[in-house]
Amino acid sequence: MTQAPSPRPMRKDASINRERLLDAARELFAEKGLGVTLNDIARHAGVGVGTAYRRFANKEELIDTLFEERLQAVEAVAREALDEPDPWTALTDYLTRTLQMQFGDRGLHQILDDPTLGDARINDVRTRIAPLIVELVRRAKDAGVVRSDFEPTDVTFMQSAMAPIMDSTRDLAPQVYERYLTFFLDGIRSDDRTFTPLPAPALSSEITHTAMTSRRRSTSRRRA
Repeated sequence: MTQAPSPRPMRKDASINRERLLDAARELFAEKGLGVTLNDIARHAGVGVGTAYRRFANKEELIDTLFEERLQAVEAVAREALDEPDPWTALTDYLTRTLQMQFGDRGLHQILDDPTLGDARINDVRTRIAPLIVELVRRAKDAGVVRSDFEPTDVTFMQSAMAPIMDSTRDLAPQVYERYLTFFLDGIRSDDRTFTPLPAPALSSEITHTAMTSRRRSTSRRRA
């Protein structure tokens, strides 16, 4: 049976132009949000509009590319954390590193969190990242280094809660979000203290998913 020919590798100049477009998109998304056009991105990258459309059919395809890059980066951080033998260090490293990524790349944070982009990306995060977080939390609980009522979905809401702190203090006090991360981490660590009983249980994975998608739809309606 004749084997199908493998796709030809992208020419060097085409690859360079693609990366220039991606870099320009990151900068413009960070500065102006997702309302910029592919034409705007092409001009910012210093390439012709035709070149932009040869690399990406439309802005949505470019956004999908950036989203996939970021998802791969977060997944890599989670897998590296799981290679850490100490369960507490593994969990805190995951949270610290992913929040650093979120803080340092405002444009890509918008891509991950924008309510107008549909629910497919949340589903991607749920199927690819959530199981890794479940394992990080399971290991920490089995080792007795976090309070027994801490759950994987709490990680999701901790990360979400940090976003407005980052956005409001980014230019004034860029390290202040780490103060609140420290409060969070001290609040979940178990060191033979007597914890105040929590007033509500952790949400299930299904309800967390519903809450995150509903928030995006609600925000989208308010912006319309």
